[in-house]
Amino acid sequence: MAAALTLYTYWRSSAAYRVRIALHLKGLAFDSVPVHLVQGGGEQHAPDYVARNPQHLVPTLLHGKATLVQSLAIIEYLDEVFPDAPLLPTGALARQRARALAQLVACDVHPLGNLRVLQYLEHDLGLPSEARMRWITRWVRDGLAAYEALLARDAAGDFSIGDAPGIADCALIPQLYNARRFSIDLSPYPRIQRIEAACAALPAFVAAAPGQQADAPD
Repeated sequence: MAAALTLYTYWRSSAAYRVRIALHLKGLAFDSVPVHLVQGGGEQHAPDYVARNPQHLVPTLLHGKATLVQSLAIIEYLDEVFPDAPLLPTGALARQRARALAQLVACDVHPLGNLRVLQYLEHDLGLPSEARMRWITRWVRDGLAAYEALLARDAAGDFSIGDAPGIADCALIPQLYNARRFSIDLSPYPRIQRIEAACAALPAFVAAAPGQQADAPD
């Protein structure tokens, strides 16, 4: 019997959203355990959760006795352990490009606007809402402009890399959800919008969406 998969997740977490997409694209059954990042000061700070993830972050994936953290590393692990429906393309150059796009989002854009950073800007630095919005908008726009430029230079196909969804799309789609949350205009990025439309037509992306999660507000 295959080892069970359990995902510690939060409905609106971009990082958890990436892993949900990957799990659904691979057709892997998994149990979801919600970790509310705001309620009661944040359930991610509870000692039993910190024992699993010392960064106080989601997602955390349990695979049998293994405890896995960091969304992109989890996705690559899933690709190695469950090779059907690969999320990385064949060929060293294509794989490098896929990883570069995914890391552009996950390493250079998302961390600057995630919950703990926004809470620090508000509570520790005392930045008003307008200033925090300028902060978020700056980094999201810069990142999406770079992603769009890389697509214009290298992309061919319906998705970020070729004609099948992969790790880059797992990173991109949650970032677009966040961009809309903050009312960022996506019209300057037509290639990104085309990829988003292709992803939206796939059941895996629909099932992974924040509004479809059991812990999403009514």
